[in-house]
Amino acid sequence: MACCSTTEPLGCVRSLPEGMAMKVVHAHFGKDGGAERFFVNLVNALHEHGVEQKFVIRPNRAWRSEIDHCGEIIENHYRRVSISAVLLEFRFRRLLCDFKPDAIMSWMPRASRLMRKNGGAVKIARLGDFPKNLKHFGNCDVLVGNMPGIGWRCRELGWEKPVQIISNFPRDISNKKIDRSELDTPDDALLVTAAGRFVPRKGFDLLIRAVARLKNAHLWLIGEGQEAENLKNLAKERGANGRIRFVGWKDDPSPYVAASDIFCMPSRHEPLGNVILEAWSIGVPVVAARSEGPSWFMCDEDNGLMVAIDDVDGFANAFERLHSDDRLRNRIVEGGHETLARRFSKQAIAQQYMRLFSGQIEDHGI
Repeated sequence: MACCSTTEPLGCVRSLPEGMAMKVVHAHFGKDGGAERFFVNLVNALHEHGVEQKFVIRPNRAWRSEIDHCGEIIENHYRRVSISAVLLEFRFRRLLCDFKPDAIMSWMPRASRLMRKNGGAVKIARLGDFPKNLKHFGNCDVLVGNMPGIGWRCRELGWEKPVQIISNFPRDISNKKIDRSELDTPDDALLVTAAGRFVPRKGFDLLIRAVARLKNAHLWLIGEGQEAENLKNLAKERGANGRIRFVGWKDDPSPYVAASDIFCMPSRHEPLGNVILEAWSIGVPVVAARSEGPSWFMCDEDNGLMVAIDDVDGFANAFERLHSDDRLRNRIVEGGHETLARRFSKQAIAQQYMRLFSGQIEDHGI
């Protein structure tokens, strides 16, 4: 990615009178996961900065209560073929007409289908993963990726408008930890935690194999998903089911991560890795596979240990190194804190979005 950038204000954007709040409409139809946690984080940060917001989201989101205080919420699944989708499109147009937002922000492709050419509003699609195509983004002024590889992918697919890279920041975390005894785990065990959806790309099968090779290692898997039974069967096959706990989905996994010695992200594909940022915030050292996101912001033996994708022995060795080398462990924890403060602060990222909402589109030269 080129280091230079240019600022190109949109000629049609309204200038805000002094003292008037910035207005933003969000359309979000994602599922529970790391990307959704960042949505909640950003919405609350913008609220703290006095941004007026309105939302269109799927019904029954576990995190709805965390954004209730930030603005009006419309709920709809927005399925392609349904009367409710047609009614939502009409209601969305009325919302834009009445609210007159400065920016409209869609989160991933489905929400971008709602985007319309709307007066002076800046139209933004925020991408937390690599798009398969660009067919829903035609009415957008700018695509925002949370890491450079997503921007490069958009260019490969033919995107010619600006691409901006604005990363994530972790939620505020208290560092409170649960007692290991709650999950029948010895205090002197080497405890590894991992969190996410139980799907093949997350690599939790590899993690079970790695932990099974270390006699004193225990593993807490925080999450749920389609691979749950396969993972439980694998733990039994490897003779490690007595040392592996399936914690279930937790809206806030930080008390479990804080109780551990190591946080691991073994993903075969990972656009960023919000939970790594949270582990850094807590002060737990991280071991990660060299997937897309960690390869961008992690540096081996500086702010984490990095292992080749699907390298079971590499992960087992990394766990043993951190367990036996206090100097390495402390250096990695300090490196994580420093990287978090320098590259992923809430204040800096919220301000980048607010500049974008005001029409200051920085094409990051991808």
